[in-house]
This record gives sequence, C-alpha cells and structure tokens, in this order.
Amino acid sequence: MTSDYRVERVPVRGGEMTVGVWGPEDGPAILAVHGITASHVSWALVAEALPDVRIIAPDLRGRGRSNSLPGPWGMPSHAEDMAAVLDHFGLGRVPAVGHSMGGFVVASLARFFPERVSSLVLVDGGLPIPLPEGLASEDIPAFLIGPAAERLSMTFAAVDDYRAFWHEHPAFADDWNDAIQNYVDYDLDGVAPKLTPSGVYEAVAQDSLQLNGDTGYEDALLALRIPISFVHAERGLLNQVPPLYPGSTVIEWNERIPGLDVIEAEGVNHYTIVLSRRGAELVAAPVRAAFEGVTPGPVTTGSLTTEAEKA
Repeated sequence: MTSDYRVERVPVRGGEMTVGVWGPEDGPAILAVHGITASHVSWALVAEALPDVRIIAPDLRGRGRSNSLPGPWGMPSHAEDMAAVLDHFGLGRVPAVGHSMGGFVVASLARFFPERVSSLVLVDGGLPIPLPEGLASEDIPAFLIGPAAERLSMTFAAVDDYRAFWHEHPAFADDWNDAIQNYVDYDLDGVAPKLTPSGVYEAVAQDSLQLNGDTGYEDALLALRIPISFVHAERGLLNQVPPLYPGSTVIEWNERIPGLDVIEAEGVNHYTIVLSRRGAELVAAPVRAAFEGVTPGPVTTGSLTTEAEKA
C-alpha cells in the first residue's frame, strides 16, 4: 500500500461500511467500486498510477470488512450505500469507476442518483453479461462466477495456504506481485486454523442474479447521458479466451450506447486488469481523462472482431 493509504468507517444501513482511501485530501476525488467477491484493496495499483487523485473505495456490503452488514443486497442497495459514502466525504458529483460487478454498482448509482455521477469508467463489467438460453436462475451464480463462488465455502488453516491457493489460480499463475498478495491476505477472515474468504455467499449469489441486466437496468444504461468508457480485458476469469465479454457483445453495446468509448486492454485478464501494473495504467487513463475533460479513447470498435470472424 502507498504511504497515504488510510481506512475510514462510514455509517450505512445496518452498521458501518469500511472504505479505503488513497491520495491527497485536496485532490480530485473518484469513487472506485470492486468486483463481486473482491474488496477495496483491489484498487491499490490504480491508486499508485493516480497519485494526485483521491481514490475512495468501499468494501461493498457482504464483502471484506463490510461483510457483517446485513442484506438485502442487489444493485439498488449498493447504490444507496455508495450515495451514503459520497455524503460522508462531502462529495457531490464525481466520476465513478467500477470493476466487474462494481461496474453494475456505479451504473446503478448513476441510474438512481444521477446527480452524484459525472462520468463512468466500466472495467470489464457494467454491461449486461450474456447468459446461455434456458439457464435456470439457480444456476446463474455457478455460470458467472463458478470457482469464485466455490471458494467462499472453503476453509484454510493458515495464510500461506490461501496464498498457495491463489498462486495456482490460472489468472495469476504467471503474474504474481505484492499487490495481489496484499489483496489475498486482506480477503481472509476468522482465526487460524479456520480462516475463510471474507465474502458472504448469500450476497454474492443474490448480486449475481442481476449481472445479465434486467429490463430496467438496460433501459437506464441506454438513457444515461454522461461520458462512459468501457475497458475490455482480453482474457476471462481463468485467463481464457474468449473473455467474459466476447467481442460481439462489446460491438453490440458500443452501437447501443451513444458515445461509448471502448478501450481494449491487451495482455491482461479479468483480474489483472486492475491487479497488475499494466492493467492499472490502462484503467488509470480514462479515469484521468474524466478530470481533464478529454476523450479517453481511442475508440477501438473498428478493431473488435467476433469469435466467428476470428475463426
């Protein structure tokens, strides 16, 4: 962590939310929201890439050190929490960046509290994720986040055991760094030899049901008239191709959302798009552009190809 990192507790429904903060108190502020089983610590490298920006990054309800906060969960609830966080810091309208499910959270904040969001940076998330036709609702968590959901039910005897588990994860096998280790260590909850991941399965399962976007979410996303960037990871959760968002899906949404800027993040996967220095620098570019009032671009729609076209 950088030397200016600190943690605050923010009153929200049912208790207090843990919020990590990086950057100068008088710097321009941005709200940063993590993914579905992650924590605020995932933003450390983005904060390093933006040393003059105040990064305000909560642990979402049901995750990290906010895991004791009660349900219900879901995007409207998270949006209310984010508005409370902005109130706590005395902030009005700010740019918001969200990774994975965090993209849905910040888009929902713009949907329900439009006066609080000046622009959106969606990092491999926030656009409805296509589901196989006929997939039952009870099977959605396994389809979208399978191994991540399974991890939440596991117990580890020691911190080193949890580190070893992550070392073997395909997303990090060739890309381990101190930021990932800090992220992994922070995720542990409990006391050895019964350490568990901090995410609450019920929260993750309930939230995952909204990642394909209901009609209201899609309509609200299409109606937003603020700058929106989408940073697209080249590979998926297991470092695989195709990624979480196939090229055809990104092309479709680029056509549907007026002025959407698509930034292709080559050489990173769904995790390392924020948990590697290369990924963090790619994410930092549109965040900085949000303050400078310039187009994050270049828009890379022309270079996107569908899997069929690649074949």
